Amino acid sequence: MLFSTPTQFAVLVLVLIAGWLLGLASHPGGRKWKDRYAAEREAHAATRRDADTRIAAADARVTEAERVHAAPLVERDMAVGTRTETVTTRPAALSAARPAYPAGDRRGWFDWDNRPTTVR
Repeated sequence: MLFSTPTQFAVLVLVLIAGWLLGLASHPGGRKWKDRYAAEREAHAATRRDADTRIAAADARVTEAERVHAAPLVERDMAVGTRTETVTTRPAALSAARPAYPAGDRRGWFDWDNRPTTVR
């Protein structure tokens, strides 16, 4: 048995208490990790503010581009002595999508031979 006499148990308790007191005396009090946490918190806040600023700028650019794109075009004819203005809107993009297969002619999974060709 490792500890069999009351003297050995008393020494064990004394050593454990001394180690506990030495650990408390040498502990820095948490100052280091508190400083590191505060620095990390400030760095994260700065990064978040920078990202929010960039997002706001990008949103402003998108809004401006959509406003410019949605504005009507003004065509001017500057002939001698005449001034005519016609307002037209920008043409909308037509869908160039075509079905993957003709109506009523659905192919199987691995039917690679009879693909429809693009008509130009």
